[in-house]
Amino acid sequence: MPFGWQGGGHFTIIARFNLKGRLKKAEYILMITVNTLQKMKAEGEKIAMLTAYESSFAALMDNAGIDVLLVGDSLGMTVQGRKSTLPVSLRDMCYHTENVARGTENAMIVSDLPFGAYQQSKEQAFAAAAELMAAGAHMVKLEGGVWMAETTEFLQMRGIPVCAHIGLTPQSVFAFGGYKVQGRGDKAEALLADAKAHDQAGAAIVLMECVPAELAKKVTETVSCPTIGIGAGVDCDGQVLVMHDMLGIFPGKTAKFVKNFMQGKDSIQAAVEAYVHEVKAKTFPAAEHSFA
Repeated sequence: MPFGWQGGGHFTIIARFNLKGRLKKAEYILMITVNTLQKMKAEGEKIAMLTAYESSFAALMDNAGIDVLLVGDSLGMTVQGRKSTLPVSLRDMCYHTENVARGTENAMIVSDLPFGAYQQSKEQAFAAAAELMAAGAHMVKLEGGVWMAETTEFLQMRGIPVCAHIGLTPQSVFAFGGYKVQGRGDKAEALLADAKAHDQAGAAIVLMECVPAELAKKVTETVSCPTIGIGAGVDCDGQVLVMHDMLGIFPGKTAKFVKNFMQGKDSIQAAVEAYVHEVKAKTFPAAEHSFA
């Protein structure tokens, strides 16, 4: 497929031919890039992100207007039925990234570097990230604060965009002693320092999880790259939820930041479209989904 550039993002020209080999139709499909996300931040347009793990849901979300698809290691819990994300392997992540890539035309694909695949050294991180990029990712996500900024810089200098995940980082859940809000009180400055370090290292996105809304707002106003929040208030540059959570697939108690978008909808497509609309309109997350 030939590629080009238009309005801050790349586009793909898809040529369709008739049975005689003559050009019947050419379609221009705008693809979300890091430049697109930066432009959205500058213009105040919110970024809508959801997790996806296979091609059919990826295609549905892509058609519904999702800007970024996250192939999250959350698949360990949502797809594999595990108790945490820790057992997920690089092989698992590559497999699901390949599947999501097959169903995606417009959205950017971000894939998680799984636990144990990048913490040992920058070189280990590059080798793992290269496999995810070859599988179809456009960006990789790693977890950690200031101490991981050097890895962020190492990857981005070698052509791999990085989403830096700070705040509550699920791969460290046992070190945290559970799923708890991060950055409260005297720990706020440390979280701000984490964001600044990754931003200065060249991170394309800073993702904040379970962070007080006012602190997340301060981070968003401080860093130059777009911020994505999950349980981090409405003032982040974008929002992300786990697909299974926003569709109400898991019964019982859910996290404070979760909203079931399937309620009152007659299709998954309608639920995803409602999510996109509420993120763009800044009506989600509401105060009830945020932390003080």
